[in-house]
Amino acid sequence: MANLGRLVRSRPFLQTVITDYVKCVVYSKQDELLSKKIHHRAFSDYPSAFKEALEKPEDFWSAAAANIDWIKKWDNVLDTKNSPFTRWFVGGELNTCYNALDRHIKQGRGDQAAIIYDSPVTKSTKTITYKGLLKQVQDFAGALKALGVNKGDKVLIYMPMIPEAIVAMLACARIGAIHSLVFGGFAARELSTRIAHAEPKVIVSANCGVEPTRTVPYKPMLDEALKIINYKPNKCIIFNRDNFDKAVLNKGQDIDWNDAVALGKPADCVPVAAVDPLYILYTSGTTGIPKAVVRPSGGHAVALSWSISNVYGMKPGQVWWAASDLGWVVGHSFITYAPLIHGLTTVLYEGKPVGTPDPGAFFRVIQQHQVSAMFVAPTALRAIRAEDEEGSFAKPYLPLDKFEALFVAGEHCDHETMHWIQELIKKPILDNWWQTETGWPMTATCRGLAMNLYPLPGTTGKPVPGWNVKVLRANGEETNPGELGQIYVKEPLPPGFMSTMYKNEKMFAETYFTKLPGHYDTMDSGIRDKDGYISVLSRSDDVINVAGHRLSCGSIEEAILECLDVVEAAVVGVPDKLKGSVPLGLCVLKHGCHHTEDSIKQEVIKQVRTLIGPVAAFKMVVIVPKLPKTRSGKVARNTIAALAAGKPFKIPVTIDDPTVYPAIQERLQAIGYAQGKLNVQT
Repeated sequence: MANLGRLVRSRPFLQTVITDYVKCVVYSKQDELLSKKIHHRAFSDYPSAFKEALEKPEDFWSAAAANIDWIKKWDNVLDTKNSPFTRWFVGGELNTCYNALDRHIKQGRGDQAAIIYDSPVTKSTKTITYKGLLKQVQDFAGALKALGVNKGDKVLIYMPMIPEAIVAMLACARIGAIHSLVFGGFAARELSTRIAHAEPKVIVSANCGVEPTRTVPYKPMLDEALKIINYKPNKCIIFNRDNFDKAVLNKGQDIDWNDAVALGKPADCVPVAAVDPLYILYTSGTTGIPKAVVRPSGGHAVALSWSISNVYGMKPGQVWWAASDLGWVVGHSFITYAPLIHGLTTVLYEGKPVGTPDPGAFFRVIQQHQVSAMFVAPTALRAIRAEDEEGSFAKPYLPLDKFEALFVAGEHCDHETMHWIQELIKKPILDNWWQTETGWPMTATCRGLAMNLYPLPGTTGKPVPGWNVKVLRANGEETNPGELGQIYVKEPLPPGFMSTMYKNEKMFAETYFTKLPGHYDTMDSGIRDKDGYISVLSRSDDVINVAGHRLSCGSIEEAILECLDVVEAAVVGVPDKLKGSVPLGLCVLKHGCHHTEDSIKQEVIKQVRTLIGPVAAFKMVVIVPKLPKTRSGKVARNTIAALAAGKPFKIPVTIDDPTVYPAIQERLQAIGYAQGKLNVQT
């Protein structure tokens, strides 16, 4: 409460909006009944929930599992005999699709919107009810069965951000098939590696994806991918989007979506063991061995049901929007499964934060669809701020009358961006931290557990109940408050955590559990404050050793962003003969900045020396037009570091705009780095 009091005094607007996070919401009688069911054995506060999850994990998660409909109850809640291959709800059987659709319709929610599809790139919107979505899923599940897909078979989904992608996911879950959703932006070679590794019986794709300035042909890339490899699926089901050129189907290999549906009959739910996979999700590029997370069905359903309620504070019947891509873990967990399992309406957005058509797009979606809470990457907010610092495009949609909270995750959210968006929308802005491997947040401000909704900026919250998060030194000792360390999670890992790596249990154990036995290595670095809040500052390989001092790139970036003219920053370590390595800062300026580049560089250096200290040895700043970022919003710092050092590197296929590299090289060459030809591996 002391933190809240200080922030209220420093931010007067909070005095008028502080009731936002304690106000009551009126629900229909149906919503009340379902809410009571889902809040079965709910904890009223964070400390008691965290304590029980830590000390009595079997009791805690058994109670949480009561919010899921089971076909057969488990024999054992927790099995740790083969650590680190922890298993939850052993002997239990369920069906995830049933929990996401059928049960809500039986409870009278069939006419509620399940999906609101909003596509500014095609200038269209569409609402699909729970009843309507179930019909589509039943029909497509029948199509998969007619093409030979059975329980345990793999189905690879290579689709744009359209409702049919969610239909395909749920259809797989309905019949016990394992889906592997591949990000729609991958080109043929990346796609081919995933097909060869997953060995899907059927591939589901579309004629095209749509970007703000172009149409992306999916079918030709799929055809090329299948030419590269020896493996061939039974069939490729192709969905042809209206108002775009139809895909050319290959005889014997391809079948139109509607024709496939006509082959089968509506499919019923198939019981699936709790420990069986729901999906596999690739987490890295194709250099070396493919790395695919395996998500267990039972723990996944329980964890997402619990977290969407207790972490994000959502109640059945509300509208939720996760502004991500279905191909990332956020799309799996919080566009598709968690919202539907919890009886929410989920927004599926096919657009960008800026340019579709302007920086007001996100605010328009929130207001138009009466969104209650949203999940977004900080990079999207920085992009909006860079284009519209004054919020002119947002103001026509303000105040956001139904909106309650904005959640940010994906990478470090600097406090300048956090303050900017908070001042603009006057709602709680809550950071949280998690990974593809974990499936749901490890640290957060749990809105459903009566936590302070205005924590000090810069933290990602406290460890979420179930996650025994530790910040440790290299020798395994806990760090002091404020001391940079490696972040681990002590076993047992909670439900929803990956069960293994697909086709590679050895990789799973050696990658994540050998550095400190009994602990999951998150490969992130950060600090813990005296109150237990965690600040995740950077990946462990983004910690720079400057003359023996370990410095976080994230903390230096935070200092740089104190400069009012800088809207984005990336810091990497570059070789130095005297100190081993030194930090190099790349800065993107706000539109309309009137100061000279030299004066801004001097201000940046001054800020870092003031906030970090001379120990950072920070003297090099370059101004660049853009940073290389993935479509999920993460800055590709490793490629910047390789470019600066003159080393060969591979531009990740997920980079949104690869043309930024020549411009960055030109600026780096002016200060003596990135010499020679742009050395990109093919």
